[in-house]
Amino acid sequence: MSFTRQLSEMSASELNDAIDDTNFPQAHILSRGRNNSVCSTSSTSGTSSLADRPPQQAEDLALAMVGTPIEEVAPPAPAPPAVPSPLSGNQRPRLILKTNGSTPDSDGHEKCTFHHDLELDHKPPTREALLPDMARSYRLLLGGLGENPDRQGLIKTPERAAKAMLYFTKGYDQSLEDVLNGAVFDEDHDEMVVVKDIEMFSMCEHHLVPFYGKVSIGYLPCNKILGLSKLARIVEIFSRRLQVQERLTKQIAVAVTQAVQPAGVAVVVEGVHMCMVMRGVQKINSKTVTSTMLGVFRDDPKTREEFLNLVNSK
Repeated sequence: MSFTRQLSEMSASELNDAIDDTNFPQAHILSRGRNNSVCSTSSTSGTSSLADRPPQQAEDLALAMVGTPIEEVAPPAPAPPAVPSPLSGNQRPRLILKTNGSTPDSDGHEKCTFHHDLELDHKPPTREALLPDMARSYRLLLGGLGENPDRQGLIKTPERAAKAMLYFTKGYDQSLEDVLNGAVFDEDHDEMVVVKDIEMFSMCEHHLVPFYGKVSIGYLPCNKILGLSKLARIVEIFSRRLQVQERLTKQIAVAVTQAVQPAGVAVVVEGVHMCMVMRGVQKINSKTVTSTMLGVFRDDPKTREEFLNLVNSK
């Protein structure tokens, strides 16, 4: 009589007595790996093993044998990362940005050529290739406004406007690494560095009209300094995009932090928005001031006050 037939003829009490670690070791079944190999259970009459049966039939038989669903053993948890040793002496702690571990690849954009290095804004690999399509769009816009795109003054306006828009948003073509170009220097200097009143021109992403103003940047080095002109170039990277002033301020501060890992970074932006001057409330004298304070500039009121006094001084 086959072993399967013996199981079917057993009473409930006999079956419970038979199911133990000696006759039906669950470890054999739980050890089934991704290759679906299971321990063989055959009879003297030549009944096929579980591995030779169809998947569903083998699953049903295994359930009848052990009375519980088959579960795969979970892999062991990874060991926790090593805790870095505390700073020694009077070394000033560097400001290191925390990330959420999100990368273009982990977000499903494997080998995407459109991602900028600091954010997920997209940029075309060759923006000049968009000029014909952009020019056609501007031509349609002129027609929608009731103008004649073929009149003398407007014949080349769509192409000019397309080129101008590419220039206004040229920051999408620039990365922090390219702009720094190795201009990070080792220097035993830990006092505040401030560059103020950097001219800024940007485009409001809500109305596609300009806003402009000035940017002041300060940071406390940790034995690394940045070429002064690179601070102005960092402003250019992020201002030459479709922007809001609040995000622009933070992006500049984060970029400086990534460049030299200072003890702190402070950025103040003062802007005039044409969407408030030319339309809407039409308040021509209004200014918008935003700030981002990181590291010691956020934690130490005296350091923050020193920076603000330097920025506001004439």
